[in-house]
Amino acid sequence: MTLALTHAHGDRITVVHEPTGTELFAYVYRPEAAWEAPKPYLHPVRTLSGALVTDYRPNDHRWHKGLQLTASHLSGQNLWGGNSYVHGEGYLPLHERIGSMAHVGFDEVSATGDRAVIAERLTWHPYDGELWADEERRLEVSHLDADAGSWSLTWTSAITNRRADPLRFGSPTTHGRPAAGYTGLFWRGPRAFRDGRVFSAESDGGDLMGTQAPWLAYVGEHDGRDGHATLVFEHAAGNDHAGEKGTHPAHWFVRSDPFAAVAPSWAFHEELVLAPGDTLTRSYRVTVADGAWDREQVAARIAGSAW
Repeated sequence: MTLALTHAHGDRITVVHEPTGTELFAYVYRPEAAWEAPKPYLHPVRTLSGALVTDYRPNDHRWHKGLQLTASHLSGQNLWGGNSYVHGEGYLPLHERIGSMAHVGFDEVSATGDRAVIAERLTWHPYDGELWADEERRLEVSHLDADAGSWSLTWTSAITNRRADPLRFGSPTTHGRPAAGYTGLFWRGPRAFRDGRVFSAESDGGDLMGTQAPWLAYVGEHDGRDGHATLVFEHAAGNDHAGEKGTHPAHWFVRSDPFAAVAPSWAFHEELVLAPGDTLTRSYRVTVADGAWDREQVAARIAGSAW
């Protein structure tokens, strides 16, 4: 067996690469501080050699936790955490807007050979605890490549609106703040990854904020040990959601300064509206690699790795 799972019930599931003894990630599902919009997250996440590639509760944004699914503006509620953006007033400490995503149960927790699966049921809630959505989430580890020093995580979430009214997914940008379209799957990199190299399938660099591309890569350099790591973020072609304004393609939210962050935003420029009873399904793949990959290496890995 290449992968092994350890489940500390009520707390976390840890996935270990047995040949190296590296804990690839911990999936933490116990509730945390209400002000930070409690929700499950992955941290720490590591390369095959054991290098850390996520941050947890940094002093600039305590609600940033590794890799997590977020909803910064959801029908007037904040399931992202921290202050809420209000156009014309900036960020305000509106506790009555802070919601949560709650663990309900696991349908599968398994590891066989070089694959591991965590299948979970969750519920989404506004501040008052009402049920707004059900989510079926599936995390799958695959494509372990010892020679390349890489592994991949596929994250699929199916979110069903349980309200009598539409769920409106937005972002600070849809509410008036430029270049702040963060929402959806969100990665916060270590402090050392500031000023890392960012490139996509369409560009070798430059300002990629708010652009579209099938994948985006982030290369950072470690503190405490020599070398780099590369994270490659992909969104499935089927993620383009058909809503009231037609298809809803993803746009990249990405920063390398003042911190490292990437999100394939599902509501960067326009709100995404989910009708009562409808389900929004999104799939993403994150590849974690030792070393500073270039555009050709990333493209070759993607071409040779079916979803």
